[in-house]
Amino acid sequence: MKKLDLAKLNKTYKDLDGKSVTVAGWARSVRDVKNFGFIDLNDGTSFKGAQIVFEVGIINNYDTIAKLNAGSSIKVEGTVVVTPEAKQPYEIKATNIEIICATDSSYPLQKKGHSLEFLREQAYLRPRTNLFNAIFRVRSEAAYALHSYFNSLGFVYVHAPLLTSSDCEGAGELFKVSTQDIYAGKKLKPEDELFGKKVYLSPSCQLEGEAFALAMGNIYTFGPSFRAENSNTVKHVNEFWHIEPEMAFAELEDDMDVMEGMVKSVINYLFDKCSDELKFFDSFVEHGLIDKLKHVATSDFARVSYTDAIAELEKHNSEFEYKVSWGSDIQTEHEKFLTEKIYKRPVFVYNYPKEIKAFYMKLNEDGKTVKATDLLVPGIGELCGASEREENYDVLLNRIHELGLNEEDYWWYLNLRKFGSVKHSGFGMGFDRFIMYVTGASNIRDVLPFPRTPKNCNF
Repeated sequence: MKKLDLAKLNKTYKDLDGKSVTVAGWARSVRDVKNFGFIDLNDGTSFKGAQIVFEVGIINNYDTIAKLNAGSSIKVEGTVVVTPEAKQPYEIKATNIEIICATDSSYPLQKKGHSLEFLREQAYLRPRTNLFNAIFRVRSEAAYALHSYFNSLGFVYVHAPLLTSSDCEGAGELFKVSTQDIYAGKKLKPEDELFGKKVYLSPSCQLEGEAFALAMGNIYTFGPSFRAENSNTVKHVNEFWHIEPEMAFAELEDDMDVMEGMVKSVINYLFDKCSDELKFFDSFVEHGLIDKLKHVATSDFARVSYTDAIAELEKHNSEFEYKVSWGSDIQTEHEKFLTEKIYKRPVFVYNYPKEIKAFYMKLNEDGKTVKATDLLVPGIGELCGASEREENYDVLLNRIHELGLNEEDYWWYLNLRKFGSVKHSGFGMGFDRFIMYVTGASNIRDVLPFPRTPKNCNF
């Protein structure tokens, strides 16, 4: 079908004033005002749709078109009319409207104003709404911006495996992958599995990323990760997208520099490419979103040690549900307090106690802390987690034993510390949480096309 995309029409409508065009898409709404009517048409190529005007005497099937339900797909031939005095900059006066597929009364999105909970139950249709059309358009642009940022720095994009035999984080909340009938009631042995051992969906590509960084310098992985925790919070899902850069010859400070540059670069890109969507979010999702993002994009991120951050937070313990002390993890309420009350900008908190961090993080000389940092941002708390990786074979092996991990699962990872080991660092950012941040969405289920959460895998 030859048609003009609305994305192109929205940019060139002034040049097409008075000219005939053919467009096609889905009717968001149809209004009949006696002798003429209006269709809000969107074809998916742009957040902004087009207003179609159809009149009695011009459109042969006027009565049928006037009764169309929302969601119906149509093809429209008509004339572009520039309307500088109206709310929309132009409209299309239809000369012919062809119905491609008409919806009936069972179409779930007949009316506007559906709750987010209802729309999650209609995940296969919700991209047709303004909110989700905008969210997923921003998600696409942000992914492209991330690739562009790392490509501009000379990073190599690595496709890491989704299947793994090791638990990177050591938390044990993994999905087991099996070719056996796990419901048959018989006891399964690892050697009977396809790979001859227990295999899981990967919770992180960091370990594989380190192997490539120690060969290619700077690399990043970007893809889905899986956690099997039975969690129903607004920030957790069982399948999420993860960007994980690794850098050879890099220390923790280098890690922080790349993270700060990444966040600012992507936000600035979205201001350039998704201004309409951001204005929509600012008006209908989170008032002040644009100012928040501008503040982040123009601020120098604060850098404070865990010890100093705890000292500041302890002064306000009476205000917290969870009291803090040295050695305790920093909760979301503490993260927001640091970013919104104390520093009033994004904050890197670094040098955490080793007991609350993963085995692969480099020990500091004090023997109590590791060279790790979390990037905290106003409004959401933790956005990225990072560390300088332990490059010493003996120290890493001791940490594996300390945490009760199986040394055999990490034989190749340990070997990296024997075969040309160097200082190296990396970080991980939950891409979905970043999309929450830049759109104002308060629930991670609303920034994933088809969210996977406990008891929810319907689409």
